[in-house]
Amino acid sequence: SFFNFNLAVRKTITELVSGLVFFFNLWVCNHVGFDNDKKNNQFFILTLTARLTVSPSSSQFFIRDFVSLSCEEDDSSAGWTLRRNTSTRQRTQCGLRWGRLDGSSCNISYIFTWDSGVYWCESREGPISNMVNLTVTGGSVILQSPVLPVMEGDDVTLLCKTKTTPSNLPAAFYKDGSLIRKQPTGHMTIQHVSRSDEGLYKCDIGGHGESPSSWITVTGDTLTCLCFCSFQHSQCDDNLMTVFALF
Repeated sequence: SFFNFNLAVRKTITELVSGLVFFFNLWVCNHVGFDNDKKNNQFFILTLTARLTVSPSSSQFFIRDFVSLSCEEDDSSAGWTLRRNTSTRQRTQCGLRWGRLDGSSCNISYIFTWDSGVYWCESREGPISNMVNLTVTGGSVILQSPVLPVMEGDDVTLLCKTKTTPSNLPAAFYKDGSLIRKQPTGHMTIQHVSRSDEGLYKCDIGGHGESPSSWITVTGDTLTCLCFCSFQHSQCDDNLMTVFALF
């Protein structure tokens, strides 16, 4: 079954890369809605076996841009399928009416607005990767921002760019609809990000227009995962669970 669990760290995280755990760690799994006491706690070894990466690293693209998506796996023998949800079709896989498989990558040679949607990698056992939301615009301006969640304390650089002119034009940056900064070169760096920096960002270049909005997620040591496990008597069975998404 598929459930949403709150996971509390019981062992120091060995390494976090873009919000994803790449080493085995010990966690406590509590089903949402049940008392957080010891009788409901079960210990599991969790690992995220794949992550979806996007090249160029951006969540926004101009129409006719080239985009390559890849599943980076710990276990290459597991096999994976890249799927997406768009406004017109659900759970369609790369190579069937969209994209072209090229080794471990799925390439979209000319991306269009109807390619906007949510993308993820899926194994035979079910979804195993982070989800990435891609936006394709027919407008003149995009905001290049992190595709994956960023860790608290990291620096984040946003780039406001046009399709045909130099990418160093003056730009205004907005968070949740409010102006936060004007930059003379189209770049804005948020130093030592915190949870308060999480939100919906966009930018504007005078005479060219504004970009679509993109959500920036900031993660810390407390994680919420969507995971698979068997569910009996208000608890998870003592088996290996696979992390689906990490927020």
